[in-house]
Amino acid sequence: MFSTEFLDLPALASAGGSVQLPGSKSISNRVLLLAALSQGTTAVHDLLASDDTRVMLDALRQLGCTVDERGGGLVHITGLGGATPRSPTKLFMGNAGTAMRPLTAALALLGGEYELSGVPRMHERPIGDLVDALRQLGCRIDYLGNEGYPPLSIQHAAGLPALRLQDPIRVRGDVSSQFLTALLMALPLVAQQDVVIEVVGELISRPYIHITLELLARFGIAVRHDNWQRFTIPAGSRYQSPGSIHVEADASSASYFIALGAIAASTEGQKGIKILGVGLDSIQGDIRFVEAARAMGARVEGGPNWLQIERGAWPLQAIDLDCNHIPDAAMALGLMALYAQGTTTLRNIASWRVKETDRLAAMAIELRKLGASVEEGADYLRVTPPARAADWRPASIHTYDDHRVAMCFSLAAFNPAGLPVRIEDPKCVAKTFPDYFEALFQVARAETASIPVICIDGPTASGKGTVAASVAERLGYHFLDSGALYRATALAATRAGIAIETAEETRIAELARELPVRFEGGRIWLGQDDVSDAIRTEEAGMKASRVSALPAVRAALIALQHGFRRLPGLVADGRDMGTVIFPGAPLKVFLTASAECRAERRYKQLISKGISANILDLRADLEARDARDQSRAVAPLTPAQDALLLDSSALTATQAAAQVLDWWQARRPFG
Repeated sequence: MFSTEFLDLPALASAGGSVQLPGSKSISNRVLLLAALSQGTTAVHDLLASDDTRVMLDALRQLGCTVDERGGGLVHITGLGGATPRSPTKLFMGNAGTAMRPLTAALALLGGEYELSGVPRMHERPIGDLVDALRQLGCRIDYLGNEGYPPLSIQHAAGLPALRLQDPIRVRGDVSSQFLTALLMALPLVAQQDVVIEVVGELISRPYIHITLELLARFGIAVRHDNWQRFTIPAGSRYQSPGSIHVEADASSASYFIALGAIAASTEGQKGIKILGVGLDSIQGDIRFVEAARAMGARVEGGPNWLQIERGAWPLQAIDLDCNHIPDAAMALGLMALYAQGTTTLRNIASWRVKETDRLAAMAIELRKLGASVEEGADYLRVTPPARAADWRPASIHTYDDHRVAMCFSLAAFNPAGLPVRIEDPKCVAKTFPDYFEALFQVARAETASIPVICIDGPTASGKGTVAASVAERLGYHFLDSGALYRATALAATRAGIAIETAEETRIAELARELPVRFEGGRIWLGQDDVSDAIRTEEAGMKASRVSALPAVRAALIALQHGFRRLPGLVADGRDMGTVIFPGAPLKVFLTASAECRAERRYKQLISKGISANILDLRADLEARDARDQSRAVAPLTPAQDALLLDSSALTATQAAAQVLDWWQARRPFG
């Protein structure tokens, strides 16, 4: 997961390949609560690993359930089976509506004292209609802040009061389907007689109620409904674990990759995008996003547990659609509208306003940043794309701590103007799809020249590796320590019994060409061996300097270094990154420091590792290495003509990295 302040997506050109989707949030949290309320132990397979499910799992543990996380998406839940939850208890629900609403209803009917709170946005999401319905039954629920909103206090310390279940329980259906879902999941706990729920007004997000009914049936509760307006929970209903249950992949998350397949040209040799984990037979209502994508021109095929999407009609065709049946997935249609001919209208989406943010307002604001003309109504959105490629604008997308905003606007990187897009706070996707951007980069392709590279060159011990690694971490870019490649090559040659000398140049070059080196977790790996420390000795440095003077070895490593240029970008440090390897890089920095300063740094580094050293000898070695590197025939150490010079003698590594980041920000088109 990218946890950077922002993530810059370069212009993307095509897409192809397959993507495995995470489990459905809606199904995951429903299954967890149903398992917790049941008699017996339930093995939950393919559970979504996300912020929202973590909130639910933590809450269930606090309430006294046995939660055994086995890894790989497998969790065993031993339910309460009618026992009273642990009380008094304070529960933090984050921004997870799929946890807050159902737990409120269940705990109100189980008895005990509870306090439920969340992040500030959760305290802005309405819950009054659910509380009103529960109060009809005699439950005591108080607001601890604003009337109609969390945080809440449930107070049944003296035991559950006599519930009034004779008359139908009325709940509004036009604000959030989660209110009805919460009642449907909680009322079987007290259904000593038939319990009836009546929906007041239109029931929005009906497909999510379908999910709830399907899952209730799996746990032994057969709810009857009359035209989705009147629901009857049979007398004597009792939760019973099904033993084992699998969580479907998230159809809402599929919408971004369905849209991607519709928007992007297929990468050569690929047939669009294949989505694994959810198919046309899904129980999730958002699978009907496929119908909308087809209406706009996408080619979509599918079967059990898979979908295949290709770009069809191009440009896409504008649509006018009532989106009540796909409230979450419909957001991706707003981005598809940017690539359509004409004006797209999305209707009946008032529920967007009470989600993780006011999504109607957010979509309108951010789409306008890209150059679209947008009309925002009380319950509709009308989007007209930029008239010409030249009318598109680079934009920094504010994501409002809303996972769906972040995922939707990543699709703007396929714009015809070839402009980058900045996604602020990319880690917000952790709510439902922590590895969304990794999955996107797995199937998306960009022209090589569009993938940004920052080059940081400089002499030995200038601090370029530390600075480059810091910059890469701050930007979420890949990192290349080219010096480590030469050091690793020298180490590999030594281990293979090859002398580091001109006579062995061909053999060393052959070894370098297939060098299995990678940078992960701040460590350097050669195959399966962590060689981070082994290649940082003074001896390894001297051998690396001799290796780098061999033209055939340098040529062999060029292709290897080019291979590190991957989405979303690269920070490369070395001695010739800006002059030889990436001469077209948009930012080149030549980082230096006085020989005295570099010798002192190296001395402190060695002493901290318990290695004895002489500072005068270190300085002499550095000056000799500088002379050798500057005078070598192949790629001598020298700043690129367009490099920015940065003397770090009086700077900390953090200060030097900050300067590089400032220079980079100044070259970005986001203002």
